[in-house]
Amino acid sequence: MHKIAMIGTGLIGRFYTMSLLNFRGKDEIKVVCASKPESAAKFAQEFGIPRSTADMAEAIRDPEVDTVIVALPNYLHKKAVLLAAEASKAVLCTKPLAISGPEALEMLEAVEKAGIFHGYLEDLVYTPKTLKALAAAQKGALGKVLWARSRETHGGPHSDWFWTKELSGGGAIVDMGCHCIEIARNFIGKGIRPAEVTCWADTQVHPIDAEDHAVGLVRYENGAIGQFEVSWTFRGGMDLRDEIAGTDGTVWLNHWLRTGFEMFTGVGQGGYVAEKAEGDTGWLFPVGDEIGSLGYVEMFMDMFNSMDKGVAPMETFYDGYVVNTIIDACYKAAASKKWEPIEVKEWRGGQVNTENAGLKAYDEQHFLIKEEKMPEGKLKIILKDKKTGKVSQIIK
Repeated sequence: MHKIAMIGTGLIGRFYTMSLLNFRGKDEIKVVCASKPESAAKFAQEFGIPRSTADMAEAIRDPEVDTVIVALPNYLHKKAVLLAAEASKAVLCTKPLAISGPEALEMLEAVEKAGIFHGYLEDLVYTPKTLKALAAAQKGALGKVLWARSRETHGGPHSDWFWTKELSGGGAIVDMGCHCIEIARNFIGKGIRPAEVTCWADTQVHPIDAEDHAVGLVRYENGAIGQFEVSWTFRGGMDLRDEIAGTDGTVWLNHWLRTGFEMFTGVGQGGYVAEKAEGDTGWLFPVGDEIGSLGYVEMFMDMFNSMDKGVAPMETFYDGYVVNTIIDACYKAAASKKWEPIEVKEWRGGQVNTENAGLKAYDEQHFLIKEEKMPEGKLKIILKDKKTGKVSQIIK
């Protein structure tokens, strides 16, 4: 059993609390912290949490607490994590890990120096659909992953600090690109080094200093491409989709809209529909199990089960650091309008031999380019000679 300090009572703190109260049944939130005492007290009363406070250090240093969950605005992550490291408490931090790569590295170094358990709460790599697709990819169902495209778009975030660049670290890229980048890393392979990025970003609609729409390409050392599209300008709810293409297979994932639950109402249902839903009349797309569909349940199962076993979880602060470093390169590329290098200072993955990477041998003399069944029923096979490079075909 773990005793938890929940630091933050906003939307993400609420989702985390709902998940924790329903998933393992043996872990308890003992104290909750919010910026205002009355907000913390109200949240504690709603969820049956024994203690509440507006003092972050007090909550983290609570002698009964062994695990700190950081569910705060981006600019406060570092403060909470460093306090947890000083107190030798396990710490789980929401996404993005930090507002920049250097800040994320400082946080990573602090938890590793303290020798504490650390987990990066990137929920969208834990959705049931994503986990099943990842398992298939890891068993070779897709062959070599060549391209991983991830899209997250909606009408914009729910709190004022998101819209203030100095507090959030950026706009749609840091808010949602962090999800998309890590989804692609998981499918392409975390051991494959991200090499360079190019990115377009602009402020198309909202009167803010940060970008509200962006598209980026992340090239990996083995030639694979991670593509993200993020926007705070999309109308009609929240669109979460992934598409993974490999040499031997393809995966399409739709996590939120058009998932099989559609409802029309002319009068409304008198309440909340789903995260980022823009209305409550007309055609609606409710979500049967919102916290489950977004990956929170499986995420916390992995975190606490890993903690109990004394092993690293699927997502650690190192992953958060890599993501922040990629995001930094995206912002640099958006400004320079060029491909920019990704400067991971401490790479812990492998090295890739790119010679003939992804090529399939047909026989000792040829690589296979393509096989296709033709309308007349014959099989056409297109080949490339390994030595001369000549392209030829045979028909069977």
